[in-house]
Amino acid sequence: MTEVDVQLRGVTHQFANGDTPITALENVHLAVPPGAFVSIVGPSGCGKSTLLRLAAGLLTPTAGTVLLAGQPPAQLRAQKQIGWMAQRPALLPWRTIRENIALPGQVNRHPGAALSEGAARSPDDLLQLVGLAEFAHAYPHTLSGGMQQRAALARTLATNAALWLMDEPFAALDELTRERLAEELRELWRQFRPTVLWVTHHLAEAVRLSDRIILLSARPGVISGEIPVTLPHPRDDTASAFQAVLRQARAILQAGGNGRV
Repeated sequence: MTEVDVQLRGVTHQFANGDTPITALENVHLAVPPGAFVSIVGPSGCGKSTLLRLAAGLLTPTAGTVLLAGQPPAQLRAQKQIGWMAQRPALLPWRTIRENIALPGQVNRHPGAALSEGAARSPDDLLQLVGLAEFAHAYPHTLSGGMQQRAALARTLATNAALWLMDEPFAALDELTRERLAEELRELWRQFRPTVLWVTHHLAEAVRLSDRIILLSARPGVISGEIPVTLPHPRDDTASAFQAVLRQARAILQAGGNGRV
C-alpha cells in the first residue's frame, strides 16, 4: 500500500470575520507516520475539523506548511489517495447501496494503489467485508444510521486511499452501535493499514481506537498535549490502565482552558 505520512509545520489558520479575523489554529506542529491511527480531541470550536480540512487540501493555511508524503495535499487528492468520512454518510439516495460503493471506481477510472496483497476491492467484496452483503440492492433511506455508516466506510475502502480523514463519523450513532463499529473499523485499519486522522469529541473512543491522541486547547487551537496509547487490543473501557489514560487526557484538556469536549 502507498505509505503516507502527515506533516503540519507551524500551521496557523484564520477565518475572515470583518476587521477581526478568527484564529482557528495557531502554530501547530504535527508529525504522523505512515500507517498510524491518530485521534484529535479538543473542545468545540478548537479547530479539529479545520485541521482535517487543511490536511485534505480543502483549506490553505494562513501560515505554515501541510505536507502529505512530502507533497502538497493537492497532489495526493489528484492521486485519489485521500479518503473522507464525516458525521453524515452522504450516500446518494437514488442509488442502491451497491451502486454507492461502486461510485468511486466509476468516477476515478485509474488503477490506483492496491490496499494490500489480495485485498478485496469489488463492491460485492466490500459489502461482505462490512456486513452489508444482503442489503446490496437496498436504498439508503431503508437502512439504519449505523448501516448507512457501514456503507460509507465501504465506499471509503473502495477508493483505495492511503490516508483516511474521519470527522466524527460515528457521532450520531447510539453508544452500542458506535462501539461495535469502532471495533470493526479498527480491524479494517489493522488489515489495510492506511494512515488515519480521527476527529472525535468522545475521549473513550479516542483511547479505544488510537495509537496516539492529540489534544487541542480551546480556540485558538494549539496542541496542548500528546498521549501515546500502547494498550493491547481489544481494549477494555473498565480496565485501570484504560481509565488512567482517560484521566490523563481529561487533565490535559482542563489545563488547556476548557475541560468540555
